[in-house]
Amino acid sequence: MADAVIVVALLLVAVAATTAVLVRDPVRQALVLAVLGVVLAVLFTVLQAPDVGLSQLAVGSAITPLLLLLTVRKVRRRARKDGPGR
Repeated sequence: MADAVIVVALLLVAVAATTAVLVRDPVRQALVLAVLGVVLAVLFTVLQAPDVGLSQLAVGSAITPLLLLLTVRKVRRRARKDGPGR
């Protein structure tokens, strides 16, 4: 039973990581990265590493995607402000 849960968690990680690579829009990439962080946290918990899972949940699914979204927002604002000719 435990092996089946690990295999399912690994498959979810593979699907989420592949989706993060294939998505072209940076905002959607950040959101998929957040999902990948949650899936990795579940995998770490299944592998009996709850401390690593909690760290992954905080950093991988909350802080990193938030920083990416804020960066994309700032870059897009700056590009709009400078105009297409610059």
